[in-house]
This record gives sequence, structure tokens and C-alpha cells, in this order.
Amino acid sequence: MNATACGAGTAQGLTGHDPVLPSPRPGLYLRQCPGGVVAHLTADQDTVHTVRALALTVLVASGVDLETAQSAQLVLSELLGNAIRACGDHVPLVVEVHRSRGIDAVVTVHDPLADTAPRRTDTAPDSAEAESGRGLTLIDILAPGWTIEPSPIGKQIRCRVRAAS
Repeated sequence: MNATACGAGTAQGLTGHDPVLPSPRPGLYLRQCPGGVVAHLTADQDTVHTVRALALTVLVASGVDLETAQSAQLVLSELLGNAIRACGDHVPLVVEVHRSRGIDAVVTVHDPLADTAPRRTDTAPDSAEAESGRGLTLIDILAPGWTIEPSPIGKQIRCRVRAAS
């Protein structure tokens, strides 16, 4: 079965099949890993969109339930947004998304800023006026216990999104 690698966010009927990855192009190189995908990218609107959509497709195809896969996709969006805000556009990033422990999803983003951790703001999660500042609170909710560790290119932020029981 040929599955779409990126689309409008639906991934129905893909469980148990390896999705077809897009061909490499400047700024985006993909490779499959057990239960997921590794993306080496230069962050821009197009590559980020492709990687976000691919994350959902790959996770569902590997057996992660749709709700968990969507939560992992949201965590990935927040991590990518933070990395781009901290490092700037066109920064080289490595993204890993895969199934773990049978039904959980793991999202890891590597960026080149080894000594810079995401910063929390004083934004209240329920603030109607704030346009940003809720990302780490969202990650705390969806992936409690996320970690920051050194990596060969700088640092990695790893989040485990647990499947609903």
C-alpha cells in the first residue's frame, strides 16, 4: 500500500504499513528507523510542514493510536517552533519521531544551541490575550518528564507521549 507521506492530517487505514517517504531534496533528508522516521532538515516553512505531517502518518502507520499521534505532532510543533525562535530560520535540525514501548510515541528534536534551554514565560495557560508562551506548559501536559540532554550537534529535547489507557 502506498501511503501519503504528508497530507491534511488524516492517517486512517495506515496501521501496519510503512509509509512512503518523500524523496530527499535540498534542506530535507529522511530515513526510516524502527517504528518511525529521522529527518535532517534546514528549518523553513515547507520542511517544517512536511515533517509535522509525516510524523502523524508514520506514527499511525507504526501502530500508535490517532489521538496519541496527534498529541505527538503537537509536541513536535512546539519543539520546532522553540528551536526556530531560539536559533533562527534555516537552522539545521534533526527530528526523530518513533513508536516506543508498543504504543507510546517519542519525539526528539536536536538543535545546535547546546547551552540554551527552552525558557518559560509568565503567560497564564488560560490567558485570552497572550499570543504565545504556552508551549512548555502544553509539553508538560502531553509529555510529562521530558528531558534535555547534550547531543553531538548541540542539545536534544526528548518527549515521550504516553498512549491513553
